[in-house]
Amino acid sequence: MLSIYPASSAKRNKWILQRRPERTVLDPLRPYSFFVEDECSANGEVVPIATVFLTNRECPWRCLMCDLWRNTLVDEAPPGAIQAQIDYALARLPRAREVKLYNSGSFFDCHAIPIADYPAISCSVQSFERVIVESHPALVGPRTLNFRDHVAGRLEVAIGLETAHPDILSRLNKGMTLEQFSLAAEWLKENEIDLRAFILIKPPFMNEAEALEWAERSLAFAFDCGATVASLIPTRGGNGALDELERSGEFSPPQMETIEAAVDYGLSLKRGRVFVDLWDLQKPLSCPDCYRARVLRLHEMNLRQSILPPVSCDHRGGCH
Repeated sequence: MLSIYPASSAKRNKWILQRRPERTVLDPLRPYSFFVEDECSANGEVVPIATVFLTNRECPWRCLMCDLWRNTLVDEAPPGAIQAQIDYALARLPRAREVKLYNSGSFFDCHAIPIADYPAISCSVQSFERVIVESHPALVGPRTLNFRDHVAGRLEVAIGLETAHPDILSRLNKGMTLEQFSLAAEWLKENEIDLRAFILIKPPFMNEAEALEWAERSLAFAFDCGATVASLIPTRGGNGALDELERSGEFSPPQMETIEAAVDYGLSLKRGRVFVDLWDLQKPLSCPDCYRARVLRLHEMNLRQSILPPVSCDHRGGCH
């Protein structure tokens, strides 16, 4: 089948941008979302984590699967805005022991998070045992050390590996190779900074069998690189580009069975913590009769870091 997706990397940015819906209008002095969730910590204890989604400039990369740009600004946030957003969220959240500062891009992009704001930001998160931020591997470096030296807690950097399939990783338009991920991971380890890897379950251009195989291979690759956490993300549509690929038959969200099998495999490795992202798990991915029970099973597995018995379903005609 001839793909509708451009073969040339030079044409992919334009193709992706042309298919975008409208972005949300946001206040640069307010985070666009924040909440506290429980997560299994590095020592196996379930702890509350404050998660703050910061409002700032859009990421310079145009990843095919990304929908995070919908909650970004066209221009840079003013000086001091990021600290104001963090303080706003933390003042309205219950106490937590760890904090995630996710900014829909790279924390170490100086046009998104000004370096001059690092001291103030670190003061706002001084009480947390662990501070988790996200970054493209190309931006891991001196600014990472600068921020690490400001925060009191352990620094953890989340990097989107997405997939260990080299050809599909290239087609995702992420501007990253497996070697770049590996080198960034090695650098973080040398500087005593933990690594969390984001892995897509069934990125575009994969069928269901390939999706599970490459989720497993990506988990193994992430742990081989020294990741202490692997976060599995079922690929979802809604960003315009993936919706068009879905209409052309080149993308579909993963089935619940594939998600469950990938999580089971990751936990069976016992090489690090494995989580599955349940924030936007859609009902059509599973049988309506057992959907809630299966999501609850995955939630419990996130917390316990152990494989639980599968959910049985009496749906007429079989579960799908």
